[in-house]
Amino acid sequence: MDPDRIPSSFPAPSYRGAQEQALSDIRDAFAAGNDVVLVRAPTGSGKSLLARAIAGAAATTDDVSPAAATDAYYTTPQVSQLDDVAEDPLLDDLNVIRGKSNYTCILNGETDTPVDRAPCVRQSGFDCSVRHRCPYFSDRAIASNRRIAAMTLAYFMQTAGSDVFRKRDVVVIDEAHGLAEWAEMYATVDLNPRTVPVWDDVGVPDVASEGDPIERTVRFAETLAGVVERAKDELLRKPDLTPDEAARRDRLQELRSELQWFVSDYRDPESPTTWVVDQPDGEGEPISIKPLDPARYLHHTVWDRGNKFALLSATILNKDAFCRGVGLDPSNVALVDVEHTFPVENRPLYDVTQGKMTYDERDETLPKVARTLVRIMAKHGDEKGLVHCHSYAIQSELRRRLAQLGLGGRVRGHDRENRDAELESWKATDDPDVFLSVKMEEALDLAGDLCRWQVVCKAPYLNTNDSRVARRLGEGQWSWYRRAALRTVIQACGRVVRAPDDHGATYLADSSLLELFERTRGDMPSWFREQVDRLSTPELPEFDQVAAGGRGGSDAGGGRGRNRRNGNRSATETRGGSSEAPSQSSRAARSDATTSSDRRSSDDDRSSHPLSDVWGDG
Repeated sequence: MDPDRIPSSFPAPSYRGAQEQALSDIRDAFAAGNDVVLVRAPTGSGKSLLARAIAGAAATTDDVSPAAATDAYYTTPQVSQLDDVAEDPLLDDLNVIRGKSNYTCILNGETDTPVDRAPCVRQSGFDCSVRHRCPYFSDRAIASNRRIAAMTLAYFMQTAGSDVFRKRDVVVIDEAHGLAEWAEMYATVDLNPRTVPVWDDVGVPDVASEGDPIERTVRFAETLAGVVERAKDELLRKPDLTPDEAARRDRLQELRSELQWFVSDYRDPESPTTWVVDQPDGEGEPISIKPLDPARYLHHTVWDRGNKFALLSATILNKDAFCRGVGLDPSNVALVDVEHTFPVENRPLYDVTQGKMTYDERDETLPKVARTLVRIMAKHGDEKGLVHCHSYAIQSELRRRLAQLGLGGRVRGHDRENRDAELESWKATDDPDVFLSVKMEEALDLAGDLCRWQVVCKAPYLNTNDSRVARRLGEGQWSWYRRAALRTVIQACGRVVRAPDDHGATYLADSSLLELFERTRGDMPSWFREQVDRLSTPELPEFDQVAAGGRGGSDAGGGRGRNRRNGNRSATETRGGSSEAPSQSSRAARSDATTSSDRRSSDDDRSSHPLSDVWGDG
C-alpha cells in the first residue's frame, strides 16, 4: 500500500465537508505504520468515497513481486449499501459480485432459474456452452481480475480460502461498527426443521438435561454430522438432480461445514471462542449454538484476507473495546475522527418521553406513546414521518391504536416478508404518511422530504434472553451492553438528515433513553454529544385526531393525499369507517406471529437473512 496515493485516488471532482482533511488524516495514519485504521465518519460525510480513495492506494503488480498481494476489496454488511455503491457513477470501478442466488440462468428453458439451481449445479459433468456469458460467472471473473472487488460481508466471509478471491493488499469494510456481532451471527449454528434437511432422521436430545450442555451439544453435532454426510453422499451419487434436490445437497454441505467448524473450534484448546447453547423448549426442539468473541473466525474470514484494513463507520464508539471484540491489537490500530459538518440545529433531539418501554412497564407506557404520536403527527401534518418501533409487537399495538383513532389512512407498516416492498412504496408516495418500522435504524437514506421527523419508541437494548447477552452480563459487561444500545440510537438518528442543508427532528419516547445517554456520555462522538446537550421539550399541539390525519385531517376511508381534505368528520365517524382497522381475527393472527418478536430479530426469515446473499453458493 502507498498511503500517499490516498488523496489522489479520491473519485469526486471536488471535496465537500471534511473530506479533504479526513483523507489527509487517513493517509498519515497508514504512513505511521498502522495496519488497521478505524475511520469514524458521521452520516453524510461520504464514507463510500473515502473508501474508494483508500482502496485506490493498494499495491499494483508494478509495485511488488509477483507473489505479493495486490489490489483491494470493498465490503459492507448491508445489501442496500452495496446497491448504492453499484448505482453511484463515481464508484463505477468498484466491480460488484453477489451470491449465485442473485443471478438467473441464461440457458433456454432456464431463464427463471437462479444460477445456484441451474443445470450446472444439478447435473453431473454438465458442460455449459454459455458459461463465459453466464451473469454470475462473468461478474465473478471481472471482480476477481479488477483492482477493486465489491461484495457483501457475507459473500466476503463465505469466500475465505477461495482460489478465486485470494488475499489482497487492502480491505475496506464499510459500516464496520457491528463487525463482531455480524461475525457471531455468521458463525452461529441454528439447528431446526428448516435448516436441517435430515431433522426427522435424528433424535434431538435435551442438551441441558444432564452434565455440560455444550459437551452434550458437541456429541449431538458429531452424530448429526454423520447423518448429514451420508445424506449428502447419496445425493452426490445421483447424475441428475432436481432444483429441490440441488438445494438440499447444498444445504447439507453447508450444514456439515458448520458442524465441523463448531466441533473443531470447541475441541481446540487454543481457541479463544466461548460457545453457548439455547434450547428453550427442550428435547426434540430447535437448538441454537452461538459463539462469543469469535476472534478465530474473524481471523480466518477477514484478517487473513488482506495486508492493510480500513474500517469505516459513524459509530465505532470505543477503540479499545472494539478491537477486543474483533481480535485486533489496539497498539496497531489508529482511529481517525471525521468532523461532522451538518449544523446541529438541523438535527434536533426532542424529549417526549412517556415512561419506560421495558417489557414489564410497556403496557402502561405504550398507550401514552400512541397519544403522543398523534400530537406529533398533528404538528407535522404535511410531512412524512418514521417510527422506530423496535419490535413487531410494539409496531402491531401502535398500528392498532392509531387505526382505532381513525388514523389508519396515514399509517403504513410492514412484516418480515414485505419489508423492502412496503418501505419503497412509502418512500415513493408524496403523501405525509407515517411508516412504522422494525429494525430499520441502519442503512436507510431518507434525504429531504422523504422524511422530516422520526420517533424512537424504545431504548434498543439487546435482548437479555439471548444466551450471549446473558453470559456477558453475567460477567459484568454492562458497558458493552449500553454501547450496543447507544450505537443503534446514533444510527437511527442519522436516517433523516443526510446533507448540510437537510433537516429533520428526532423524538425520544422512552425515558430509558435519557438514562442511556447519562451512562454513555463518555462513549459518544463529540458531534452526537452536542445533539444530546441541546435536547429539549418541544411544543406540541393538543391531542387532535383530525389534525393528525395530515393535510387537513383524516377521512373515514383512510384516504391519502388530496382525498384527505375533510377535517369536519367526528372522531366516531372517522374511527368507524377506517379501512385500516384490523379485524379481531387478523389482530389475533398478528399477535400470534409477534409474541416472540422481542426474542428474535426481524430478519429471522431465511429470505431476508443477511446470509441470503450467499446461501447455496458453493
